[in-house]
Amino acid sequence: MLLRDIRKGTDDVLAVANVIAHIAPDIIALQDIDYDADNLALNALADLLRDKGQDYPHVFSLRPNTGRITGLDMDGDGKLGEAQDAQGYGRFSGDGGMGLLSKFPILASNVLDFSDLLWTDFPNAQLPMQDDKLFPSPEALAVQRLSTTGHWVVPISLSPTMTFNALMFHATPPVFDGPEDRNGWRNHDEIAFWTQFLDTNAITPFAIMGTSNLDPIDGEGRHMAMKSLLTHPKLQDPKPASKGGISHADPDHSGPANLDTVDYDGPGNLRVDYVLPSADLNVAGAGVFWPAPSDTLFLGTDGLAAGRHRLVWVDVIVNR
Repeated sequence: MLLRDIRKGTDDVLAVANVIAHIAPDIIALQDIDYDADNLALNALADLLRDKGQDYPHVFSLRPNTGRITGLDMDGDGKLGEAQDAQGYGRFSGDGGMGLLSKFPILASNVLDFSDLLWTDFPNAQLPMQDDKLFPSPEALAVQRLSTTGHWVVPISLSPTMTFNALMFHATPPVFDGPEDRNGWRNHDEIAFWTQFLDTNAITPFAIMGTSNLDPIDGEGRHMAMKSLLTHPKLQDPKPASKGGISHADPDHSGPANLDTVDYDGPGNLRVDYVLPSADLNVAGAGVFWPAPSDTLFLGTDGLAAGRHRLVWVDVIVNR
């Protein structure tokens, strides 16, 4: 269905393509895009973007954990075979995965994929408990992977002597659970994964690119996980901002509205999407594509069709 919609050029697909073509990034980490083994959808999107003047000859994806069947009750509701019972929420295998489009060659054979790391094997894992017992069951946690979607390190060749690393992930929202806070703790550890990875690896240059589904100040979730990552000495937070976020500010929120990246109906506007470059990169600019309604770039209904999450961009200067 996704491939069909891209080839037909439906309104939502064209809205996404128009935003990407306007920002024209050299590398873009796509979130919540359905996976297929032959990358037909990614290549079709690349064809559409080529028609709009942006050529992405290199595409990459891996099978995500979303929709990956476990055969167990993973959310403790006593039912089997639901979307909530997959490794990551998904109605089918590959539902809402990730993809990468690049104008530079992707070194696919050197990709590091941590998506099969069991949550119980993550150092200092914050496992959900209920009534002093593991939730939902020891059997479920014995197979439960940490990554809702995936944790990837994707090397991209900028030149014969320079490799840039895209650290990609998409964490579960820290909601839609019960008092055991299963999703809250999993979201915490999915973000903490990158903190521990940076503590124990010397990889550089890089940028963490993805959706943490956690605002460092507002909304639900364990905010310290995001605060710790944002202040890690090996990366920098360029604080991409927009005027649209200000124009839609929530009066009851404490965080800066100009940094928000998503417009939710219930929780309001939050900063949950990030591009965080390594500290050794020279940041030349950053922003969130969320124009104010009075801006000449405002896309109106097309902007809404592109989804609630706004595109986050960061310009960096590298010596290749």
